[in-house]
Formats: sequence, C-alpha cells, structure tokens
Amino acid sequence: MTSASELRSGKTHRDENFPVASWIIHPRHRALILSFYNFVRTADDIADHATLPADEKLRYLDLLEKELLGEGDTQKEAVNLRRALAERAMPPRHALDVLTAFRMDVTKLRYENWDEVIHYCRYSAMPVGRFMLDVHGESTSTWTASDALCAGLQINNHLQDCAKDYKNLNRIYLPRDALAASGATVEMLGEPKSPPPLLRCLQALAVRTEALLAESKSLAAEVKDLRLGVEISVIQAFADKIVNMLKVRDPLSERVHLSPLEMLGHSLGGAVGELARRAVGRRPVSKTAAGA
Repeated sequence: MTSASELRSGKTHRDENFPVASWIIHPRHRALILSFYNFVRTADDIADHATLPADEKLRYLDLLEKELLGEGDTQKEAVNLRRALAERAMPPRHALDVLTAFRMDVTKLRYENWDEVIHYCRYSAMPVGRFMLDVHGESTSTWTASDALCAGLQINNHLQDCAKDYKNLNRIYLPRDALAASGATVEMLGEPKSPPPLLRCLQALAVRTEALLAESKSLAAEVKDLRLGVEISVIQAFADKIVNMLKVRDPLSERVHLSPLEMLGHSLGGAVGELARRAVGRRPVSKTAAGA
C-alpha cells in the first residue's frame, strides 16, 4: 500500500489562508501544532485526491484513525501526532472529528441548506480551533466564538474555491436552497465568469459569512494566553478582509485571496490592535459553547 504521505498535494502550513504555528505562538507549542496540521493536511489531501477511488480514500482515512489510536505504526503523520498528544496527555478527539469531515468529503457532494454546511464545519473546522485552545489550556467557554471564526474561515474557503471544487471533484458546498433562491444552477460554476444569478448567490453567502465572523470578534480577548490572542486577532483580520473581497468580487474570474503584502499588513494590524486592547484591559464576557 502507498503511504498516506505519498498522497500529499504538496501544500504546507505556509500555503494556508491563516497562520499555522507562526512565530507568534510560543515555541513550546509549535511541534504539537505542526503534528496536528500535518495529520489533518494529509487526511484532507486524501479526501481531495483527484484520481484515488472513493473506497481507497475511505480506507486510508480509516488507517490514519487506527494508527492515531495506537493500532499500527506505518503512517508517520498518525504516529507523530499520537506521540505528540501523549506527551501532553491530550486525547485525540479533535483529530478524530476532522476525520469525520473528510469522510463526508468523500461521500457527500451536495449540501441542501446553510445548516448542513455549518454541520460540516462542526467537523471540518471547529475542531481545529478547539484543539488550539486546548493546547493553550484555555476554557471551553471560548469555544463559541472560536467555532464561529473557524466556520467563517471554512466558508470563505468554500466560496474562494467553489469553481475548483466543482471542476476537480464535483463537490459543491454552496447550499442548494441558496442557489435556487438566486436562480443559479450548479453548471454555472463551470463558466469562466459567474453569471449574474450565481454572483448574487455567492455574494449573499459572503454576507451571511460576514455575520458569522462578527460572532467571533470577542475571541482574541477572551483567551488568556497573550500570544494566542495576538494570533487569533491576525486570523480574524485575514478572515474579515477575505469576506469583504468575496462580497464584491467574483471568485470565478477575480482574485479573492490575500497577496503576501496584504497578509503582512493585516498581520501587523491585527497584532497591534490586540496588543492595544490588552494594554487598556478590555475583556468581553464569553459564552459557553454548545457541546463543550
């Protein structure tokens, strides 16, 4: 059997829409975070593989889960994460949740409504934020805002890559009811430029995502760890900028990703803003996350 590592796309933590284990995070956490990222990236690349049959994808995802839980030592990403978690006495719950999402990617190609998309995000994105909070010893009371941020990041990515997902994988995260309400069809995703009905749908979903991201704006100040708070503020700045682009641009024909210069600018702005907030001692009241 081919190793799961050999199915990687080549994408690394430096290619994401948000920082992963950046210099902002304390060095003592970076090895664990990168082990988690490499496990998740490997599983994601398997689910998104263009030529691997669905049954093979599921077999690899099952193998990663088994080895994460200690049944074998052939898949280095699973073994490395298992060992890194064991050093902290942390359970693998968040990594297992993400595997649920990647199995959905293999078996579920259409979403009926917004609630189904959010359910997907519950497994694809929210566990990542919850993992980061657990690594830093933060309270589960921060999960509500974290879940909103992670879901917003995920849906931003769905909108950015909607044409690629359709053309390469026949996978569509745009809800059927949102497409129908705008008079759009799935086939419009194959056009070089969004027809007006599709553009209305995409921009309406961006507006809805903007509202979701508004629910996460308290997160940076809710966490106790200064470095993590700064990192979250940077990620929030990235997410807000991207959703603003998606509200007015066509992801089929226009740039909807941040340039390196934009990423640098928003990194500095987000970091300075969070440091200033902490300097004056402003802290919001957090909420308890459902299912914590």
